[in-house]
Amino acid sequence: MGLRVMIVDDSVFMRNMLKKLITEAGAEIVAEAGDGKEAITKYNEIKPDLVFLDIVMPNLDGIEALKSIRAADGNSRVIMCTSTGQEMVVKEAVNAGASDFIVKPFSKEDITTLIQKYSAA
Repeated sequence: MGLRVMIVDDSVFMRNMLKKLITEAGAEIVAEAGDGKEAITKYNEIKPDLVFLDIVMPNLDGIEALKSIRAADGNSRVIMCTSTGQEMVVKEAVNAGASDFIVKPFSKEDITTLIQKYSAA
């Protein structure tokens, strides 16, 4: 069985791009969410193996969503998606329990490397 992945981003374009790259890398998309609140609800329902979580979103940002997901499931694996120039936010995400982070715009190679890393873990 392949890696079960949830994508969280308020941009439909980014979700679709990630969906394509993650699927091509051999993982299965089991859920999508457009904000942090929806991400927490879907995570708790589906318990995906890996989450790609955008930091800047409406309603509840990625850092707060990460904290809630980690509090509910200490074994969760969450990759934070950030734009360049957000180094302080990345440190905050790592301190909150992020497993990894990736900088937008990401390449096919970036996504494939992460999927392989977490498929093997």
